[in-house]
Amino acid sequence: MTRAVTLQSNFTTGEIDPLLRSRIDINQYYNALEQARNVLIQPQGGATRRPGLQFISEIPSAANPQNGCRLVPFEFSTTQSYMLLFVHNRMYIYKDKVLQTNINSSGNDYLVTTITSTMIKTMDFAQSADTLIVVQEDMAPKNITRGGSHTAWTISDVSFEFIPKYAFSLSTSNPSATLTPSAVDGNITLSASSGVFASGNLHDYVEAADGIGRARITRFESSTVVEAIVEIPFFNTTAIASGSWLLEVDYVDVWSATYGYPRTVTFHEGRLYFGGSKSRPNTVFASRVARFFDFNPGESLDDDAIEVTLNTGQVNAITGMFSGRDLQLFTKGGEFFLPQTSLDPITPNNVVIQGATKRGSKEGIKPVGAESGTMFIQRSGKSLREFLFSDVELSYISNNISLLSSHLLVDPVDMALRKATSTDDGDLLLLCNTDGTLATYSILRGQNVIAPSLSTTDGEFINVGVDVDTVYSVIKRTVSSSTKYYVEALNDDNTTDSATLLSGSSKPSSTSVTGLSHLEGKTVKVIVDDGMQNDKTVSSGGITLDAVPTTYVEIGLDYTPTIKTMPVELKLPSGNIIGQKKRIVDATALVYLSQNLTLDAKDFAFTAAQFFTGKKRRKPMLGYDREGQLTFSQSAPLFFTLLGIEYKVSVGQ
Repeated sequence: MTRAVTLQSNFTTGEIDPLLRSRIDINQYYNALEQARNVLIQPQGGATRRPGLQFISEIPSAANPQNGCRLVPFEFSTTQSYMLLFVHNRMYIYKDKVLQTNINSSGNDYLVTTITSTMIKTMDFAQSADTLIVVQEDMAPKNITRGGSHTAWTISDVSFEFIPKYAFSLSTSNPSATLTPSAVDGNITLSASSGVFASGNLHDYVEAADGIGRARITRFESSTVVEAIVEIPFFNTTAIASGSWLLEVDYVDVWSATYGYPRTVTFHEGRLYFGGSKSRPNTVFASRVARFFDFNPGESLDDDAIEVTLNTGQVNAITGMFSGRDLQLFTKGGEFFLPQTSLDPITPNNVVIQGATKRGSKEGIKPVGAESGTMFIQRSGKSLREFLFSDVELSYISNNISLLSSHLLVDPVDMALRKATSTDDGDLLLLCNTDGTLATYSILRGQNVIAPSLSTTDGEFINVGVDVDTVYSVIKRTVSSSTKYYVEALNDDNTTDSATLLSGSSKPSSTSVTGLSHLEGKTVKVIVDDGMQNDKTVSSGGITLDAVPTTYVEIGLDYTPTIKTMPVELKLPSGNIIGQKKRIVDATALVYLSQNLTLDAKDFAFTAAQFFTGKKRRKPMLGYDREGQLTFSQSAPLFFTLLGIEYKVSVGQ
């Protein structure tokens, strides 16, 4: 029999896949957890109870939230930001966790849109100053603008100065007339010997049969004279013989109700970019510089519009774009980018699309930029990847950062990133799964921290969005046998879900608390002045407290955090102990500002209503088994942070 002392000093690997149970040969095993549920892993290494969800508002059933919702951040200025909630033909506006009402003095607490539930699922968006551009392939692009107040908002179709042209059904002819160009290049006049042109030829092309000379018609003067811009210079100004030149017709707007509209959108280097359209899903369109709604190719000068198509062995429909070091393109079949340098911006004459990786991106989930790279969900929905530039390969690579935790991804439907808000903080990536769980990744790439955990609630996480540093969620709950959809936000001051926190002037002066109709019939936890009162059941929208609060009262739904260690492995000189029986003799938990904690369902002793920092020890722990694991949880929804664990292990045969 052998006894040894071991220490798990951090949990920076987070919860790992059961497929890694035998990988005691990798360092991540010793910083990992078998379960990390309803906790967040801190970049410093500890595990803390995840913030509770503050109740904000209910989405009315008339908005049909069951058919689809979408949370979109809108940052008007450094001091004014909003979360926009799109549902069927409506847009709700939230500021500082408060629903804005009486929008445009209409009496409604929403802005009427024409964005349907079906469109919401695959729409994309990008913001510049006070305007949000929203696109979806079956919808004319929308402008959403904030006016002079929090409740002044407008929505309208984008008014383009020029829409790119394309011949979806190209027709050509060899007119019976000579054609004389006034010059070989630039803006020229084309004169025919007989009437072969019509006003409908605007934006059509003429081309010499031998390929030496091609021009786009820009102005109709008469049946014999048009003005044009040369794209391929003519050989000379001598008349081209009758039958020796082509007239290409049927060039129409590339975006229309007939052919569909842009699929994705972003701003990059002073241009508005559209990635793909319904009829041309693998083509990138860029506006003129500083003229976001003008896509006129002009003379292909440096500031003219750009159009370039992904020509690969398959149709790589563009599913997302991100403006980073380069313009990054995410498609169903792979990842691409438009290379550039600080001295050579993208222009019509140097634009090129380079391939990078061939993973494919899931449609409907917008890529997000993290500390080092761009996060995207692989097409199958089974892995989270980081698209980043490699100085070694001088190209982009796609790292699988969910390799150790792929079991936490269940066909994700939404993703958002809360960026680090302080020097000792990390990024927090949140992904809503189809099963209603929320996968969370604490990321601090500078310290190689990628720590996943999984959150659940009394209901389902449907959508997630981040307004600067506030995480909003749409939650589906069952209340009084009815399905409800609530907007709630993670709040560091809450330790319960769908919570109401009353303090200051809102603190009740008696034991009666009302305003809880969103939890009608639910059994709720009651926290008063950092201490627990008896559970209550909400009736007629209220409860009766056991005592009047002095400082605050929080009322909400409980959720259970779980921290379960990996089976202990001591690395003894005699070899590993995977197959041997072992017993944890005692354990010491290092905690920080904690009020409640259990080990294997037994409470550690804490002084009521006080925060404790230090060591909590438990002994003896009887019984041998072949795992040797510890399970930490809570018996009350109070604050806790577990920094590390020291335990003594007895190993048998």
